[in-house]
Amino acid sequence: MLRIGILVVAYNAASTLQHVLSRIPADFRPRITAILVSDDASTDATYLVGLGYQSLEPDLPLTVIRQEHNLGYGGNQKVGYRWAIDHDLDVVVLLHGDGQYAPELLPDIVRPLEAGSCDAVMGSRMLQQGSARAGGMPLYKYVGNRILTTYENAVVGTELSEWHSGYRAYRVSALADIPFERNDNGFAFDTEVIVQLVEAGKHVCEVPIPTYYGDEISHVNGMAYAWDITRYVTRYRLHKMGFGTGELAFASQDYELKADAHSSHGLLAARLANSSPLRVLDLGCGDGSVGARLAAAGHDVVGVDRVANDDARRRLAEFVVADLDDGLPTEVGTDFDVVLCADVLEHLRRPEDLLDELRSRVRPGGRVLASIPNFAHWYPRVRVATGRFDYDRRGILDRTHLRFFTRRSFERMAAEAGWAARSVDRTGLPLDVAARDATSAGADRGAGGATAPSAPRTAVSRLDRMLVGLWPSLFAYQYIFEMTPLPDPLRK
Repeated sequence: MLRIGILVVAYNAASTLQHVLSRIPADFRPRITAILVSDDASTDATYLVGLGYQSLEPDLPLTVIRQEHNLGYGGNQKVGYRWAIDHDLDVVVLLHGDGQYAPELLPDIVRPLEAGSCDAVMGSRMLQQGSARAGGMPLYKYVGNRILTTYENAVVGTELSEWHSGYRAYRVSALADIPFERNDNGFAFDTEVIVQLVEAGKHVCEVPIPTYYGDEISHVNGMAYAWDITRYVTRYRLHKMGFGTGELAFASQDYELKADAHSSHGLLAARLANSSPLRVLDLGCGDGSVGARLAAAGHDVVGVDRVANDDARRRLAEFVVADLDDGLPTEVGTDFDVVLCADVLEHLRRPEDLLDELRSRVRPGGRVLASIPNFAHWYPRVRVATGRFDYDRRGILDRTHLRFFTRRSFERMAAEAGWAARSVDRTGLPLDVAARDATSAGADRGAGGATAPSAPRTAVSRLDRMLVGLWPSLFAYQYIFEMTPLPDPLRK
C-alpha cells in the first residue's frame, strides 16, 4: 500500500480550513499516512484553526506548522514537498486550504498513481467541456487559461487540457528527481513543476475535477502571472534548442543525433549514403549515433572519442578512447577513405595540428568531411553587438568551444594544414530540435523524442533555408566542408 501524504497550503484560510479538512472522505482517511497543514505566515487565525482541528481529530495524522515569514505559494510548496521526501512518502497530494478544490475527489486524484500509470496527476477543470464556465469560472480567466495552455502545450510539447489547476498529486520519487527547489516562490511554481516533469521524462496524466469559485480572495496578478509563465516556457524551449545557459533542460544530452535531413549530421550522412563500402574514421564520435548511420549503409566505421562509451563500442566496428588534442594514437590505424569531423574541430585547442596529422591517415584520394559552426551567423553577431556575449549550453556559442570560425577563417586554417575545400554546404537554424523531447503528456518518450514537424515549424524552416541561400554568411548556422589533401608544394 502506498504511503499517501496530503499537503494543505494555507494563507488567511481561517474561515475555510476546518471545512476543507472535514470534507476529506471518511473511507479515504485510513489510507492517509500524513497530512501537513502549512500556514504561510497568515495574518488571521489559520494556524490556530489548524491546531484546534488537530485536537478535535486526534486519530487523523495531522501536523500543523506556521512559517515565520511568508514564503509565497511556491515557497510553501517547496517546504511541503521536502517534508514528503524526508518522511519517505510515496505520494503527496496538493490541497488548497481555501476550499477551491474538492477534498471529496482525493481518491480520484491518487488512483492513477496507485495503478502505476503515471508519475503525476493533474486535476483538470477543462476535460469536461463547458464545466469550467458552468462552475463559475469568469470568462476572462477561462479565455486566459485556454490561451496560456495552448501556448504551453505548443512550446513544451504536451497535450494537457489545463496547465493552471492547483489540484494535483505527485509521486514523491518523481519530485525527488527534479530541481523543484530552484523554482519560483510565487504562482509560477506549478507551471515550472510540469515543465520539469516533462523534461525529466515523467508521465503526466489528468483527471476531471469540478470548478468552484467562491468568495475567496485571489492573490494572483493575472497579467504578471501570464508574463512569468510565457517567459519561463519560452526560455525552456530555447534551452532545449541550445540557446542560453541550458539549466532548464537539465535532463537533455548536450550532444544528440541531428536526424533532420537538412542538419549537419543529415548532410554528412547523405554524402556517403550511396557510396560503395568505405573505411571511415569518425572523430569525436560520442555515442556513435552518426557512425551507426554510416555503418547501416555498409561502411566500416572506427570511432574515436575522449570519453569511453558503451553505445559507441556496440554500434561501431572499432572504438578508441583518445583525446584529440593529444593527436591520434597508433591503434586508430591508417588508410581511411573518409575522416568524419562532425562538430568536433571547434572543441580543440589546435585543430590545425589534427588536420595536419590526418594527411598521413587517409589513403590517396581520401577526404575529410567536417562541419563547423559559423560565428558570422546573425545570432552571435547580435549577442556581440548588444554587449550580451556569453556562452550557451550548445550551439554556435557552446561553452565547450575553444575556437570560432567563419567560412573564410576555416578555409585559411585548413589550407595551412594541407587541405583544400572542394565543396561547401550550409545548414540553417537547428529547428529540428524545436521539438526535441516533446511528447504528449503521459506518453513514452522515444529515442531523441522528436515529433513530426508542425506546419509553423515547417514554414519557418523553409524561410530559414531560403535566407541561407540568399545570404549564407549571415544565415548559415553551420558549414559542411568536403576537403582533399593539397600537394605538398601548395601548402602554406
